[in-house]
Amino acid sequence: MKATDAHKMSNDELREEVGRLRKQLFELRSQAVTEKLENPRMIQNIRRDVARILTEQHHRQIRSDGS
Repeated sequence: MKATDAHKMSNDELREEVGRLRKQLFELRSQAVTEKLENPRMIQNIRRDVARILTEQHHRQIRSDGS
């Protein structure tokens, strides 16, 4: 996911996407403990996607509070 994708999403979509990504991250971490991951970089990529979404949510909150 790119930052431009997060800009286009609504607040509800962002919230749902963060939940979905966090669940996927949990599953990947569990897999990493019990077996070898097919692509270990997936964990890092998902963490970055979550950070992008949280950053966008934070920017929106600041904009709405500042108005």
